Amino acid sequence: MVNLPDLASSVSSLQVQRGVGTSQNGGAAFGASINISTLDVRREAYAETQNAYGSFNTWKNNVQFGTGLLGGHFTVDGRLSRIATDGYMNRAESDLKSYYLAAGYQAKNTLVKFITFSGREKTYQAWNGVPEPALTGNRDLLQTYVDNGELSTTDAERVLQEGRRYSYYTYDNQTDNYQQNHYQLHLSQGLGQDWNIGAALHLTRGFGYYESFRANRRFSAYGLPNVVLGNQTISRTDLVDQKWLDNYFYGGTFALNYQPKNNDKFEATLGGAVNRFDNDHYGEIIWARYASTSNIRQRYYANEAAKSDYNTYARATWQVLPRLGVYGDLQLRHIDYSIDGVEDDQNDVTTRANYTFFNPKAGATFSLAEGQQLYASFAVGQREPVRADFTDRPAGDQSAKPERLEDFEAGYRLNLSDLNLLTPRTALRLEANYFYMNYRNQLVATGQLNDVGTALRTNVARSYRTGLELTGFVSADDKISLSSTLTLSRNRILDYRDVSYDEEFNPVVAAEGRTTTISYSPSAVSAHTLEGQPLKGMRLALLYKTVSRQYLDNSASEARSIQPYQVLDFRVRYALGPTFMKEIELALLVNNVFNREYAANGYTYGYLGASGQQETFNWYYPQATRNFLVSVGLKL
Repeated sequence: MVNLPDLASSVSSLQVQRGVGTSQNGGAAFGASINISTLDVRREAYAETQNAYGSFNTWKNNVQFGTGLLGGHFTVDGRLSRIATDGYMNRAESDLKSYYLAAGYQAKNTLVKFITFSGREKTYQAWNGVPEPALTGNRDLLQTYVDNGELSTTDAERVLQEGRRYSYYTYDNQTDNYQQNHYQLHLSQGLGQDWNIGAALHLTRGFGYYESFRANRRFSAYGLPNVVLGNQTISRTDLVDQKWLDNYFYGGTFALNYQPKNNDKFEATLGGAVNRFDNDHYGEIIWARYASTSNIRQRYYANEAAKSDYNTYARATWQVLPRLGVYGDLQLRHIDYSIDGVEDDQNDVTTRANYTFFNPKAGATFSLAEGQQLYASFAVGQREPVRADFTDRPAGDQSAKPERLEDFEAGYRLNLSDLNLLTPRTALRLEANYFYMNYRNQLVATGQLNDVGTALRTNVARSYRTGLELTGFVSADDKISLSSTLTLSRNRILDYRDVSYDEEFNPVVAAEGRTTTISYSPSAVSAHTLEGQPLKGMRLALLYKTVSRQYLDNSASEARSIQPYQVLDFRVRYALGPTFMKEIELALLVNNVFNREYAANGYTYGYLGASGQQETFNWYYPQATRNFLVSVGLKL
């Protein structure tokens, strides 16, 4: 979401749906899907601003405004935002800007809304992370990185000086620069008493580049001849290149809804979407110590990618009995993929692929008593590989295959506030959900990255994820509340084939036929929020999160893993209602109260040395130690 900074300030609701999402969430609602809504109408005029300052010279400023409902029909809402920070990692600064503008018309049975929003970001590249010895201080381990050419002697000295805030890059404009402009037109129209149609057109324009300094690169890697000066042949040079993205994403969606006014036990939807994504990838040399035959902005690779996506679905819910409700969802989806040209390594990445998926979903809910429900569902989700799965396949790997997921879920809900057993100002909600997700050809992260920080993935024939999700919420008199979530899971690859590489980067099968843990899949995750109101207008909150061990690759080796961590945050808000404005809100956020030193992500790579010993190099993304953010919000 770095391309859309501060979008949350314009969001009226955000829903995260686990497992296979409904077809209404989009054609590829697979895994966790996020549904963001900005369509709520604010009937009264407003003007608001929020300004925050915090650790690492972090600034956030925004202004929001709205006309309210004009003449009973028209609304205009807008926002301008800027976020800037020096970053926790050295030189990892960011400068983010965005806007949001919406104009709407509503009548008795009609809602039309045009929305445009945009984000622009310039961020220093920090996706290399830090080598493991920067976290541990192990000088012997650091020397192995030097001996194997992973770090220079100068880099190693900087690791010792900068520690966990070490940044691999030193070029002052080693940056990611990108802008994304969104345009959407939404229509909701009632058709008589029983029918309603919703439709939308959209266009997203994206463009930007990564700028990088490259030391001692071969001319041949850029398709250039060597430089000959007298009797001297120069085959390498320092240079600066830019890798560009230039894309358009456009299409339309529709949903025809049927809900008879005289029968609230049945409703149905027929919908679909047509989308197209066109993306040009190319690289340019903007400076070189020795230019060879290149000109400024010499293009050294180019490829074009296009993806067409069509889907249609039918969905219905039916209250069969007073206590039993069922639903069904049938989706048909087709994708056409094409890539033409060469990638930055001068390899031809021309690809043609097409897929047709049928994704059925069904479920039932049974009310045991007022406030108590049992539910169960089954869903099939299938998803195509993404571009990087085709262009970044490791040596010896076969063509990327689409993933297929069969998702079984069942659970129990309890809502005591609906039973009126407690006072009206108290509530208790509990839910337990069991899931079993059976995969064919799941695309799992290998633990490696490409040169712009994208995780490399590979298909595994058979795998599964299963576990239990527990959520709970209790509040008393709106003065104090506790919410908790806990997920316990088992994430496994069956008959895993572990491929390593020798010193010449030839693939070598290290192990096969064993069951192993899926990378980046902790077996236990929990989050807890304790919130209270000691004074009128004041809210205090403690937020505690725990994450168990994660493996950086699919070997399930603790030597290539992220240590478990726990982190506590604190938040306080105090709202005042002076006579000269609607509200002044003062807030303080303290992240990582106990100053924990931990890493939340990372990657790994290695090879088999001449002796057959595995050489491993782990890199991590350390999270900020204790830090603060103070803010002032004004509502006029």
